[in-house]
This record gives sequence, structure tokens and C-alpha cells, in this order.
Amino acid sequence: MSTLLIKNIGTLQTPVGSYSHRGAEQGENRKLRDAAVYIRDGVITEITDGGDLPLGAESADVVLDANYRLVTPGLVDGHTHMVFGGYRQHEVAMKLKGATYLDILRAGGGILDTVRKTREADEADLCYKTGKFLDEMMNHGVTTCEAKSGYGLDFNSEMKMLEVIGRLNEFHAMDVVPTFMGPHAIPEEYKGRPDDFIDMICGEMLPYVKEHKLAEFADIFCEDSVFNYEQSRKYLLRAKELGFGLRIHADEIEAIGGSRLAGELGCVSAEHLISIDEDGLESMAKGGTTAMCLPATSFYLGANYAPARRMIEMGIPVACASDFNPGSCPSMNLQFVMNLACLKYRLLPEEVLTAVTINPACAIGRGDRVGTLEVGKQADLVIWDAPDMEMLCYRFGSNMTARVVKKGKIIK
Repeated sequence: MSTLLIKNIGTLQTPVGSYSHRGAEQGENRKLRDAAVYIRDGVITEITDGGDLPLGAESADVVLDANYRLVTPGLVDGHTHMVFGGYRQHEVAMKLKGATYLDILRAGGGILDTVRKTREADEADLCYKTGKFLDEMMNHGVTTCEAKSGYGLDFNSEMKMLEVIGRLNEFHAMDVVPTFMGPHAIPEEYKGRPDDFIDMICGEMLPYVKEHKLAEFADIFCEDSVFNYEQSRKYLLRAKELGFGLRIHADEIEAIGGSRLAGELGCVSAEHLISIDEDGLESMAKGGTTAMCLPATSFYLGANYAPARRMIEMGIPVACASDFNPGSCPSMNLQFVMNLACLKYRLLPEEVLTAVTINPACAIGRGDRVGTLEVGKQADLVIWDAPDMEMLCYRFGSNMTARVVKKGKIIK
């Protein structure tokens, strides 16, 4: 048995509420002053405030002094594409000359360029590279994340990516939730035959992934020049039949029905939503789908920002994630995402905290163990070099983490 006491917490701030797949009420936070947290074998056993210390505190194996700083749950990044070969820095000049995301994709670049490099990479190299990404994310306060396949686009390469995620879960401190995203783009060998590609995935890949327990969720890129509404519906229905949780990249560039489909099928989350229309908003609100908003992608592409404020007004749970990937968002800094959520989405600091902790945790099936600071939950938390959430939303460009604790162990 190992015990950890964290004392002299200036403010302990955590979302509260009823946690289902929908997460908490946006912005419902509890704040405790002069608090302490007692952890036994990686689980929170007692939280006190007002200067009182938990029972047994004097015999704790390790004592961590927060020095009256802010403590929150560990951050949860609910949307990443972190397993990939190569990089795409050469696209910067193309974009500066006016090429759009879809222009680059149609020319055989973008995702397809990463696909070629990912197919060439061996599993050990991908595992090492992705492990370094996880180190950086955890150093910035992320303690749980989601990771998608989708840069293989053939059977062997997609399974290789999922195996990498599985291996990382075995030896890295980060909890990584795997998502299968075979239909991320149409591979060159299926050019002009997207229906055949979807049929192959539904008939071969999805059953194999499920049988071998390589992923918990299934995702698809529903977008102009990628997969349309009917193709996305067919794929997601097959995934649902097999028992996967459903996610969908929707309305990033064109509103072609992805967000509407998300609500109709009860997807746990819809991602991007930059171009969502009123029908899509109403469908997601009715279907209980979480809006997984990705403001750093809007920033990097110079695109519009998802209407997060409107979503909250309609009762749609809002989560914010990095979308870390080699093309449209080469950053895994969730603290910067928090800044953007405040400045561009107009979310209040309390709403931002909910959007990067419990709401994404629920959307990736981990809301019962992480995303809040409560007795009985996993001891994932961050001590910030800040007195309050307002400071985290105010400061940008600096890593504000002072200490990171994962499952009761001090990581940083």
C-alpha cells in the first residue's frame, strides 16, 4: 500500500454534477479553499478544506506541498491523431500560397502523404515516436487521452497503428483510449471507389478490430471529397452492430449532414463542427451527442471557430481537444486549447475546465474514473503554477504545470 498527501492547496477546483456519457453541466464547478487530498494506492480516499488535514495524513508515505496553488483534475484530451509516420512541414509554404486543405488532399498530399510514410514506418519506430508525444502531453498536464488510427488505410497498416496504441497503454503512464478510424480518407488504390472501400472496412477491418479488442470506438471523416452521409451511415451502423462506441468527424469544412447523423445514431461525440448548421445542432442536442470542438485546428488553418457558445445554450455538452496531427494541427498543447476556448469560443474559465476534463472523459468512456476530483476516483491531478483558473485562461504560450500526478504517482 502506498499513500500520498497533497497539502496546502490554495484552491481545489473540479467540475461537479451527474456524470453520464453527456458529461457534467457546463461550468458547474466546486471550489475548495486551503484544501488537502489524501491518496491511497492511486485512488482518492479523502478531500478536506479549511486547513484541515485528512485522517492518517501524518503517516503518508509521500507529502507534496502545493504551496497554495491551484489544483484541478488531470486534463483529458479527447481527440488526437498522434500515431503517424513522417511530418508535413512542407505544406506550410503551399498553404501560404493559397492552397486549401482539400486542394492539398486532391493533389495526393495531406492525409495521403502521411499514409505513405505511416505504411513505411515499422511498429517500433512508431511506438517510440508516439511515446515521446505522450511524454510531452503529460508534461503539459494531460493524464488521459484518445488516439485514432487512420493513417494506414489498409488492413496491415491500420492494425499496426492500433497495436502501437495498445503497446503504449502497457508501458506508458498515460491512459490512452483507442479509436479505429479506417475511413479517414480514400486511399490511392481505391480512388474513385469509396463505396468499395467502405464495404471492405465493414466486412474485414471492423470485425477484426472488435474480435481482437484493438479499439473501443469507431470514427469516420464525413466530409466533401471524403465520405458522404450515406457512406458514413453505413459504416457507423455496422460499427454499432459490432458494439463500438460511435464518433464522427462532421461539418469541418462543409455541412453535408455529419452532425445530423451524429444525433440520429446517438454518437457519443461529433468532432470539429466548424460549419455546423441549425439542423445539425438540433439533432445533436436531441441525440445527446457531445461536441468535441478543436479550436487549435481553426487557429492553424485560419478557419472559423465552432459555435460553442450556441451549443451550450442548446444544452449540447462541449468538450475541447487538441486534434494533434501532422497536417492541420501539429500541436498537442491542451493549455493553448484552453486559451482559445476562452478567447474564441467565449467560454468562462469554469466552462473551460469542464470542457477539458469531465466532458471529454465521458465522451471517451472514462468519466467514471477520471475528469473530476472525488473520493473513489483515480488520483489524476495537476498542481498549476497559478492561483486560479482565470490565470490559466489568461496566460498563454507558457507551460503552467508545476506538478503532475497520475494514479497517485508524481510524474513531474
